[in-house]
This record gives sequence, structure tokens and C-alpha cells, in this order.
Amino acid sequence: MAALAQSESLSAAARRLNVTAPALSMRLKRLEQSLGANLAVRSAHRLSLSAEGEVLAAEATEILTRLNDIAEATKAHPGRLSGTLRVVAPFGYGRLRVAPAIARFAVEHPDLKITLMLVEVPWPSRDDTDLVIHIGAVKDSSWVAFRLARNERWLCASPRYVKQQGAPSSPKDLPSHSCICIRENNDDVTLWHFRLRAKNASASAGSRQSLRINAALSCNDGDVARQWAEAGLGLVLRSQWDAEAAIAAGRLVRLLPEWEFDHADILALAPTRKGLVPKVKQFIECLRAPSAVPIARTRERR
Repeated sequence: MAALAQSESLSAAARRLNVTAPALSMRLKRLEQSLGANLAVRSAHRLSLSAEGEVLAAEATEILTRLNDIAEATKAHPGRLSGTLRVVAPFGYGRLRVAPAIARFAVEHPDLKITLMLVEVPWPSRDDTDLVIHIGAVKDSSWVAFRLARNERWLCASPRYVKQQGAPSSPKDLPSHSCICIRENNDDVTLWHFRLRAKNASASAGSRQSLRINAALSCNDGDVARQWAEAGLGLVLRSQWDAEAAIAAGRLVRLLPEWEFDHADILALAPTRKGLVPKVKQFIECLRAPSAVPIARTRERR
């Protein structure tokens, strides 16, 4: 039932369990007969769980999780990780930072089976996930958040754009420029927030201000938006982790560095129902900055 809850079809669940679809269908029918309840609603291309099936799947998932955690906690070799580690991450950051970290982690722990799922919006995740990599604020969550890295958003443009259109002298100039927006996480992407950066560590930053920009181009993929900016098509507000390489290579220049735009820290989200089992804890340590500490724990509002 846990595999069915995590899959969009009977065939997908069968592949997850490494059995044939007819064999899984027969198992499901036998289970329904023994319980006297319909557990799933079948169609030609999709399978969804009934209310009874949802309850049974949740209980099954919880039991499997506890069994896995008990097995890890009672291993004869506590420093040797085994079992499975399921990680979900956004496309761009997942490719650039998470995938290489998993490659290193896999070498260190050869008995651990690791799955990386790259998705457009990684959280909240439908899958039975051990760790979700999330960029930006967590508004409603029953998961524990750990900061992996600070991540400012930098205003950038290509040298060609600056030469042809000039550089803004303050955020108030932005509405007169061609801007490139990234549409993700259902945010209001044309409303940009900023404040004057503190001049030293003891000083306080300026008050938060906002303005509405006109999006000349928009896309739900950050890589595409950055490439448009590199091609001289406009200004882009891009995550520090993604802009650094382009700036170092001279494809982009950073604008208005004295102004601080809303940051989008990189977080690792671990489900509280699992806690920090060794595999999750050690992979967070593999990903995170040395100074990072748990920063948030909020409860989902019902």
C-alpha cells in the first residue's frame, strides 16, 4: 500500500517493488478481499486510493519507516550506513550541488542505496522522502529545517546590456529597465523587495522597501532566465549560488551591491516523524556549511 500511495499508476508501483503489474494487481485484490473493503479506484491509466486505502497506506508507511529506523539503530557497525536514502531537490541546485554531494556520499557509504529526485517544486513532496532540499522561506511545515548555506539574491546583467542600456543607480530605476523574472513557488515575482545594506557589522540595515517591476521576459526555469540575462536581454535577480560562476567568467556583472534583496537560504528539510536517523544526519553534514545549525521548526497550520 505504501508503494501504491507513492505511485501514479499500478505499473509504476510494480516497478518500484520490482514485480509485474499483474502480480501486484492480484496482491491488491487479495488484500481487499481479506479486509472486505475497496482500497483503490482503478482507471485505464491511473490508480488512486480510496479513503480506506489512504488510511492503510499511511499506517503501512509509518510501520516501514519505524522498522527501517530500528534496523539502523541496532546495526552491529554503527558507522556503516545501509538501507535507502531518498532525496528530493530543485533542478538547478540539485544538478550543481546536491548530485556531486551524493556522488561523494555514495563512495563513503557503498552499502547505502541513494535516490535523487529532481523536481521543479521539491516541497512539499508527495513521496516517502528522507530529505528535501528547499530554497527560500518555509511558511507552513511540520518538518525540521536545517540551513545548508546563506544564499543572497544578486541583481545581475550582462556587460553588453550595461554598455547599451546603462546600469541602475538605485532600485528606483528598475521599472525603466528590461527585467527577467523567474516564476516559481507561486510567489509574486514582479514585486521585488530590497533594503540598503548595513555598512558594517554593528550597523543596522535600512528599512525594507518594495517596488513593482515590468517583466520583459519570464520563465519558470532559473537556468533559462540566467542565460537570457547573459545574452543581454535584461536584468535578472538570481540566487548567489547560480550567479557566482557567470560573474567570475565575465558573462554577468553584479549591480547595486550596496542594496540587499530578499535572500533565499538553502535548507534541508527532514520529516519530524523520522527524526534524524544516522543516514539523514550524516548526509546533512555532507551538504551543509560547517557553521550551519538547525534554524526552524514550524507546525503545519490546519
